[in-house]
Amino acid sequence: MSKNNIRLNKTQLELLKKELLQVFIQHPRATFNIKQAWRKAEMHLSDDIISILLHTDKKHLDQIIQQQLTELYESGELLEVQPFRYKLLPVARFIEGVIHMTAKGDGYVINEGYEEDIHIPPHLTSNALHGDFVRISLLAHRDGKRQQGEVTEILKRSRTQFAGTVQHSGNYAFVVCDDSKMHVDIFVPGKLLKGARNGDKVIVEITEWTEGARNPNGEIVKVLGTPGEHFAEMNAIIVEYGLPESFPEDVEEEAKAISDKISKDEIRKRRDFRKVTTFTIDPADAKDFDDALSIQQLANGNWEIGVHIADVSHYVKPGTAMEAEAYNRATSIYLVDRVIPMLPEKLSNVVCSLRPGEEKLCYSAVFEMDKKAEVINQWFGRTVIFSDRRFTYEEAQQIIETGEGDFAKELKTFHQLAVLLRKERHRKGAISFEKTEVKFRLDDKGNPTGIFLKESKDSNKLIEEFMLLANKKVAEFIGKNDSAKSKKEKQAKTFVYRIHDVPVEEKLNDFKTFAAQFGYRIKTTTDRETPQSLNKMLKDVEGKKEQSMIEQLAIRSMAKAVYSTENIGHYGLAFDYYTHFTSPIRRYPDVMVHRLLDLYLSGGQSANQSEYQEKCRHSTEREINAADAERSSIKYKQVQYLSARKDEIFKGVISGVTEWGIYVELEENKCEGMIRLRDLNDDYYEFDQKNFCIVGHRTRKRFTLGDEVMVVIKSADIVRKQVDFLLYDATRLHETNVFKRSDKKRSNSGHEKYRGKKSKHKKR
Repeated sequence: MSKNNIRLNKTQLELLKKELLQVFIQHPRATFNIKQAWRKAEMHLSDDIISILLHTDKKHLDQIIQQQLTELYESGELLEVQPFRYKLLPVARFIEGVIHMTAKGDGYVINEGYEEDIHIPPHLTSNALHGDFVRISLLAHRDGKRQQGEVTEILKRSRTQFAGTVQHSGNYAFVVCDDSKMHVDIFVPGKLLKGARNGDKVIVEITEWTEGARNPNGEIVKVLGTPGEHFAEMNAIIVEYGLPESFPEDVEEEAKAISDKISKDEIRKRRDFRKVTTFTIDPADAKDFDDALSIQQLANGNWEIGVHIADVSHYVKPGTAMEAEAYNRATSIYLVDRVIPMLPEKLSNVVCSLRPGEEKLCYSAVFEMDKKAEVINQWFGRTVIFSDRRFTYEEAQQIIETGEGDFAKELKTFHQLAVLLRKERHRKGAISFEKTEVKFRLDDKGNPTGIFLKESKDSNKLIEEFMLLANKKVAEFIGKNDSAKSKKEKQAKTFVYRIHDVPVEEKLNDFKTFAAQFGYRIKTTTDRETPQSLNKMLKDVEGKKEQSMIEQLAIRSMAKAVYSTENIGHYGLAFDYYTHFTSPIRRYPDVMVHRLLDLYLSGGQSANQSEYQEKCRHSTEREINAADAERSSIKYKQVQYLSARKDEIFKGVISGVTEWGIYVELEENKCEGMIRLRDLNDDYYEFDQKNFCIVGHRTRKRFTLGDEVMVVIKSADIVRKQVDFLLYDATRLHETNVFKRSDKKRSNSGHEKYRGKKSKHKKR
């Protein structure tokens, strides 16, 4: 029978709609697009309806599902949070969530499980600050298409301490906070200044904010030093992002009490890999080695590959101070000049670190693989290992390239299998984003003496593929219930997944239009076609002047990966099941995964989903915060580095175009700054949003995304982490006072903000 010849009758359509609604009722906090809702619903539909729909072509099937979801939306059952994405309409007018503030004082709240943001106008934020957990009342009217709300209660402050600069005003002062999302200054009475002088960088704590007061009251907690200095700025970042500076005493005491000796009784409980060839491959400066690989050839010619992960959950137990601290931190943070670890050094660098020449306890994923890199058998469980060698990525890379050195045969085999695994991932639709890391050389005072870019090579990709394999297989093992022996056991168990949603159609279409400006076609007709088309474009763009900018915009068109107990798969990796199992020293979700895996391997009942969903939410928030802090430290060092190179000429690529200026990314070091439109004084330029460019009104000269330009530094504001460029014009630079004018503006620019606020403060 040809497809698209059979239609559902009215009764069948109602049953389909009912099952679709049940999907949302059963997952009241989740959002689903057409495809995801259909996947969940089809498991419960009658055979006759399924039979009809199987004879319907994909396009028509999508139309049927979309029509039912639209009717549910129009009847008030569902909320359309984004185009073609829905969730159950909240029953209550009051919801709770984290508020995100803008520099102008507007707030936006995203409730757990809600993808739509709720706009809170400045006059309705009730003294809420960025990151606070608040209760809001949904207003009856909407701002265009966006729901509006009012903060009715601040349930929990995200922070009370801020880094900023002191601005004296007689016998009192204001602290102007570094964080642009802190939209008000903090009033400090003279007696609470603790010796802070005008212009000092300080940490200030809010002590009171009475209703109706324009500014909160505070007191100086610590004087950091002079704005722009390394110590002052790095400590300001730590305060700004609420990062811990040390471990509580009780946590350190617990760490000291942990023995680094392994008992014979413990070894007997585990699978013994001590005599199997095992090694680690990590960055040269790494100290926390949380993964190792083992390899041995079996009698049938296949390879037994062990992915061995530090058994953190053996040492960090629920109910301990160390467990509470690890959960609160949720991740290690890698700033430019330091690591803020999730676990105390005794565990992260000694007891749990898989150091060479030492016996270590692990949680392992062991695979029997054939020469085609297909997994024939798998095993998960606790092990004991002995690492024979510690490789840096550079050492492993040289052995892979030359075929000479320690364990050359084993590394060659790992490399060959990794190439096949990677090829298969891409065949199934994984998107190939190559990440370039910016690294700094620092002197003994923390000042940057150089910038270099770290690119992913074969040795990096080798480790990546086997970590991906372990993460995928562990998630499948639980998610697919591969271990279940009876029908009763084959019920969904609570688990921690790393999920990545499909791209928002609007963002993808915008990127598709943009890429077309450079001659790149992206096909988005089917789910399979989109990633394949993106991969082809990413390969074609390699080595081109627009490569960095195209890659960045492609990433921005994607959704963000998060932790959740609701599995929707990982779009970017093209995995139906994926988790984080391989880095428990530096990620708390991996610790949760180890515990859950151990629970289910021992026949335990499913864990409490709501408890683990809250832990997933917290872990995602901490991960985002850590990434923001890491980027802030990199941006600070980039600006500091450029501030010492003001007489140099740089080659860059236009990476962004706005109505107020052009963003330029420098080719040699990936530093980004802006050429402001007011500094393009050869014409009056207008922003052409449709064509991603600015155009001269008289000359019709165009500056477009991806264009190469030569620039010089106009100003580098270390405190605000901003760089302004000027276009390099060899014929005019020596004829004008442009540098003198720039220097004069720069010397004042850091205080314009403070002067403007000073007059406002006097009115207080």
